[in-house]
Amino acid sequence: MEEIKFPDIEPGQGPVVMLNLIRFKDKKVYFDEYIPAFGQVVKQLGIEGVKVRFVSEVVANIVADGQEQWDEVVLVEYPSAEAFMTIPQSEVYQTIANPLRIAGTAELKLIMTRQIDI
Repeated sequence: MEEIKFPDIEPGQGPVVMLNLIRFKDKKVYFDEYIPAFGQVVKQLGIEGVKVRFVSEVVANIVADGQEQWDEVVLVEYPSAEAFMTIPQSEVYQTIANPLRIAGTAELKLIMTRQIDI
């Protein structure tokens, strides 16, 4: 699994929404163990405003590389890019949650987005 890359983001730019593309190794571990552990980490770090906005199973890949087979799409809002980046860089995440993420996912892509008004 690829390492998380931490982009240079200008601080104070408001909320970000992480697009999570997930292929499971063990869906039960992911939902029954990783998700509660992630919530525990967020609470321990004192980060408020983390919200799951959307969870959906993938029905079909319409325009995608044949190698890309995703099981679920999850959108999670964070109060800021800094808040998001604090989590995976923390020792508590690395100790409590990351081993469960690795055990539960075969492949994971994270894409940081910010809402724009059009």
